[in-house]
Amino acid sequence: MSVKFGLLALFADGPKYGYQLRTEFEARTGGTWPVNVGQVYTTLERLERDGLVAAEGTNDEGRAVYAITDAGRAALDRWFSTPVADSDRPRNELAIKLLMAATTPGVDVTAVVQRQRTESLRLMRDYNTLRRAADEVDDVAGVLLLDSLVFALEGEVRWLDHVESTVLRRGGRLPAPKRPRRAARTTERNAR
Repeated sequence: MSVKFGLLALFADGPKYGYQLRTEFEARTGGTWPVNVGQVYTTLERLERDGLVAAEGTNDEGRAVYAITDAGRAALDRWFSTPVADSDRPRNELAIKLLMAATTPGVDVTAVVQRQRTESLRLMRDYNTLRRAADEVDDVAGVLLLDSLVFALEGEVRWLDHVESTVLRRGGRLPAPKRPRRAARTTERNAR
């Protein structure tokens, strides 16, 4: 969804062609979220199909140019005014990995956490370096994006510390979760 609306937002300042959308998307996201040209054109086709952009002809170089429609502006306004809900966020691979590690016999959870902490701190250092560079050239979008990444990593490191201490307090591994009572009763009824 965010690529769709990210591309749609790029039309706010005028008509664009596909490769131009790719270049501007990567520039506005500080180059940290690359999109391939195929994804841009596929998304552009969907935006046109859904009536959110319309073909405006071709530019001087023969490239097909598109512009946002009134329906596209309304959809973009809704996107900007609607908070992101938990159901809109992708699965957290790290959370799944640590939950599985903490409940799988024979896995050294402390080692898994330590490797992740090392990587998260390395990323945080790199993002802080990039943030300083973005600040020096007054790249406000880049600074804000990198701040977001650093803040998320700071939270991740705090959570890793919490996971490690929680697991260590429980002897190095969490017990496997018990089946919910309702599921157990349903299974018993079905067995009869």
